[in-house]
Amino acid sequence: MGEKVLSVLIPVFRYDCSSLVAELRRQGDALGIGYEILTADDEQLRMGRARVRNWLAELAKGDKLLFLDCDAAAPEHPHFLSDYLKASEQAPVVVGGLYHASTLPSPEVSLRYYYEKAADRHRSATERQRHPYACFTPFNFLIDRELFLHIRFNEDCTEYGHEDTLFGAELERNAVPVLHIDNPLRHDGLEPNDVFLDKSRTALRSLKHMEPKLQDHSTLLKSYHKAQRLKLTGLLSWLYRHFGGRWEKRLTQSLRPSLFLFKLYKLAYYCTL
Repeated sequence: MGEKVLSVLIPVFRYDCSSLVAELRRQGDALGIGYEILTADDEQLRMGRARVRNWLAELAKGDKLLFLDCDAAAPEHPHFLSDYLKASEQAPVVVGGLYHASTLPSPEVSLRYYYEKAADRHRSATERQRHPYACFTPFNFLIDRELFLHIRFNEDCTEYGHEDTLFGAELERNAVPVLHIDNPLRHDGLEPNDVFLDKSRTALRSLKHMEPKLQDHSTLLKSYHKAQRLKLTGLLSWLYRHFGGRWEKRLTQSLRPSLFLFKLYKLAYYCTL
């Protein structure tokens, strides 16, 4: 096979990614270069999301690392891998992007689905390149192995949320060029509404822990500091304590949840921390 030059790394957590791996193998065989696909079961290894990605990078033999989340659908474009390799000649970090199904897969995932579909409107490569570091996502990106091992994911992020924001901030701090391209994968792993809401609260607690490092990299933090200047944090905290339960029912039981209410819910919860 020759010297390996591309390592595809997929952390796995309670998800069947066999169709994704099969298509990657088909494309990898057609590349004409060496490649490998490494997966790691995060649940069995009992590592955090950051640690398992770092561990896979340490095992990798390629000089290019392609990180993919396990709940990505198999690439629909037959040149997914080759397009990444071409783009890697222009920048040490290349972000392919993501998108979601055109119709709601199930009423049980309506909150995550409509939240992501709203974000999809701003996920073209042109839109992302305007804010290359703030729009970084680990869902689907390529990076030089040597660079990754220098920066790495912050293993202080032991709970869900914001390890991607912190990684993007580190890329910016180190002035690393980031290229966004239209080479997306469909994100299929949408959680039920109650699970997503619980994960959102966990992510907000993680954000609170990392607040000093992410002042300029979080939209919610900007809203929170504006609320502080207007002396509204006490009111928002009171609203969460008195109406949070009702808001949760509306967000989890509605077929088309209000994204404005979800934004208010997160900000009010953050004010209680």
